[in-house]
Amino acid sequence: MRGRSNCDTCVHYIYDDELGYYVCEVNLDEDEMVKFMQGTFDDCHYYRLDDEYGIVRKQN
Repeated sequence: MRGRSNCDTCVHYIYDDELGYYVCEVNLDEDEMVKFMQGTFDDCHYYRLDDEYGIVRKQN
């Protein structure tokens, strides 16, 4: 099992019902994909926090 990484809290890391596991929906290049698959992708340029309460805070 992979340790906790940025992917676990990223908005682009989604559960795919057809595949039955989580995938990154960003089109990564070959080097980035290797790092992602090895679990060493800590410096992702596409990372965005999946903060579902962010919109609510902006409405106040």
